[in-house]
Amino acid sequence: MILQKQEELSHMNKSRIAVIALVALIILCGAVRPDRLIALAAGAVSQNVCSGTFVSGLSPETVYDQEMRAEGGMSLINWALVYQVDQSERTVTTTVFGRFKTRSRFHEGSGCRIEHPGEIPLGTLSKTAVVPHLPDIAGAEPVAPVNPKLAEAMSEAFADNKNGAPRFTRAVVVVRQGRIVGERYSPGIGLDTPLISHSIAKSVLNAMIGILVRDGKMQIDQKVSASAWKTPVTVDQLLRMDGGLPVDEGRGPGLAQRMWFLERDQAAFAQSTPLDTDPETKWAYSNLSYAVLSRLVRDATGGSPETVSSYMQRELFGPLGMRNATMEFDSTGSPMGSNAMFASARDWARFGLLYLNDGMAGKKRILPEGWVSYSKRRTLDSGYGAGFWLNQTDSPIPGWGTPWGIPGAPRDAYMARGYLGQYIVIVPSESLVVVRLGVDRARGSGIDGIGSLVQSVIAALHR
Repeated sequence: MILQKQEELSHMNKSRIAVIALVALIILCGAVRPDRLIALAAGAVSQNVCSGTFVSGLSPETVYDQEMRAEGGMSLINWALVYQVDQSERTVTTTVFGRFKTRSRFHEGSGCRIEHPGEIPLGTLSKTAVVPHLPDIAGAEPVAPVNPKLAEAMSEAFADNKNGAPRFTRAVVVVRQGRIVGERYSPGIGLDTPLISHSIAKSVLNAMIGILVRDGKMQIDQKVSASAWKTPVTVDQLLRMDGGLPVDEGRGPGLAQRMWFLERDQAAFAQSTPLDTDPETKWAYSNLSYAVLSRLVRDATGGSPETVSSYMQRELFGPLGMRNATMEFDSTGSPMGSNAMFASARDWARFGLLYLNDGMAGKKRILPEGWVSYSKRRTLDSGYGAGFWLNQTDSPIPGWGTPWGIPGAPRDAYMARGYLGQYIVIVPSESLVVVRLGVDRARGSGIDGIGSLVQSVIAALHR
């Protein structure tokens, strides 16, 4: 069965609309080629609709309307964009103006992947048995909030933004002292629904590298060289985003989006990008850094998607009890460690507990001793550690104007953070983990909203 989305044209002639749209794109894009941006949009729609439909089990219309329609520049081409969902083949194919065709295909166990010539086969990646090393955080039924104030705080997280920016919260889970004290889900989302990480995946990659360091398969001072780089860059610098690579994501499509949705070999693309500065002189948000790290993880775990998946299941997901975790891969078999992993809200809470508990799962050490402290150590004058955002400075992020940390949260709070409002907030002083997942188009992906939620949760739990 094939489902197709096609926007209806109103009174204007198609060719006239196309000319207007292309002129607007040229003005909007400046130095960026508009054809590349259109191709990027087509790839983004194919990939996101495929993953949302076949990994998370959402309707294609929900994914497109909530996650794609409001993206920058989409209003100019939305009328000309068509995506087709083939339920039997489990593919999503997108065209714009009848051209710029891209297809993303679902692979059992490894999510969706944009098709490129010469891609490494994924096959079916099986999951190993989950063998938790600590008591589970809750039973088989959703946990009602422990008091009315907590219920009120969680309800506010599902309400519309007061400034009118769209917000579609899908899940909130609150864990205190190792047990869920309240959780809530939107209709159609359940305890086992895998939900997208966006850049929370960077924090998972931090954990994978920590485990590889523990096993002697990687070192944080390990050097990485590239012909386009004037000097080698270390694993530590890549984790901390101070290796000298340019800012690649911010206002509008950038190098990161090109890498994710147009490039076959993401690590090679990252290593073909010249350094902007000398290492350890400037912090710059860098998905490219995490693409390089993802290749290193692939190679250190055996060199294939199968070995990456097996290693993650055995060493990370299984011991934590993460039953619904899926990481996607690029065409070379490297994990999409900068932006694309799926897990249920409870699974993300279990991941947060790993860091709250200093890298331990019960009595089993998952991360090497000192790794959590290393991850929370501030990088230069930023509010970023190594794969985690900190709450240690009140200055805004340069170029973004939004806070580094969590407004109103305790100073020791830190977080895994993803685009459009994916948050795992860890508050050691409160023995607390708060997970929020969904879509939030408020300023800073709803950072003020997550700050308000954490404040309200703490106040409710102190009653």
